[in-house]
Amino acid sequence: MGDIYRIDSHKLMYHPERVAQWSNAGNDWEKLKKVYPIYVEISPYGGCNHRCTFCALDYMGYEKIGQEEKALKAALGEMAEGGVRSVMFAGEGEPLLFTPLASVIEHCASIGIDTSITTNFVPCNTKSIETFVRHCSWVKVSLNAGTPESYAAIHQTKEDDFHRVIENLRYAVRLKREYGYTCTLGAQMLLLPENRDSAVTLAKLCADIGLDYLVIKPYSQHLFSETHAYEQINYDDYMDLEAELAACNTASFNVVFRANTMRKYTEKQHGYKKCLSTPFFWGYIASNGDVYGCSAYLGQEKFCYGNINETGFKSIWEGEKRRQSYEYVQNELDINGCRVNCRMDEVNRYLWRLQNPNAHDNFI
Repeated sequence: MGDIYRIDSHKLMYHPERVAQWSNAGNDWEKLKKVYPIYVEISPYGGCNHRCTFCALDYMGYEKIGQEEKALKAALGEMAEGGVRSVMFAGEGEPLLFTPLASVIEHCASIGIDTSITTNFVPCNTKSIETFVRHCSWVKVSLNAGTPESYAAIHQTKEDDFHRVIENLRYAVRLKREYGYTCTLGAQMLLLPENRDSAVTLAKLCADIGLDYLVIKPYSQHLFSETHAYEQINYDDYMDLEAELAACNTASFNVVFRANTMRKYTEKQHGYKKCLSTPFFWGYIASNGDVYGCSAYLGQEKFCYGNINETGFKSIWEGEKRRQSYEYVQNELDINGCRVNCRMDEVNRYLWRLQNPNAHDNFI
């Protein structure tokens, strides 16, 4: 089965028209400003019902603020017109705490934007689960241990939440099978010293539930996180888990062990000299409506282009603040200070290779 969704790689090569638009624009901003993101992450709500020990965005303060539904739907309409293909609802807090989320996802379906959710999957009910499974391309649950005790310690919540998540996942799988929905249902575990010994237990549980996959991913230290407990983690000591977890694979379930990403985290170096993906191929909308070009720099004015509660998305994306950010990223940003294994790392490696061809590339 393998990593069929290329979770441990990238998919930009499947969007050659957008890459050609960016490449052909050169340094002409009037052309570059028309390059819209393929994918946008949206934080519907800033608060969270958990306080995970590894949370990258703890510095944002878990503010209990949410999107303005009308403004968000209007922004999504402009995003679709500009060429945005997909949206993931995740962000600073727990997206399912945003009451209108089901309605927003239905709106996305009506305007041709693919949707997905990354969630702890605790604060939901049968009605919302049905909407998510019916409309989303995928739902990925943050499930960071294989036992209630370890889960409660890492998520810093009560053990009952573990059982609730498992119950919700079983219901989602039942709905998918009963109605023939195509939503991919998965889980992910961020690999830590505290949960290493329960990784196989979790994989077996996910297979038993009927999930499509379990992702085992590495920690990545955020630039501004308050937590630094895992900053020095060395994944060389964890690589033997890959073979052990592979034994849990079946014809319908697969463990995606992100070995490539783990090796890069240990190397702690980039394969390119500039960030070429920002501010083009992806974007981020914070829970207060601010639009960013990079989620590693939330709260940083140089990466914020405007607010959808004040201005239309098109005006923001094609506006002056984004142009200024582009100039900054290209001419001043030192990526040696960027987050290792950021979301656009593989995309940047691909774009850098396109701009810096090897001598024999024409010999296809």
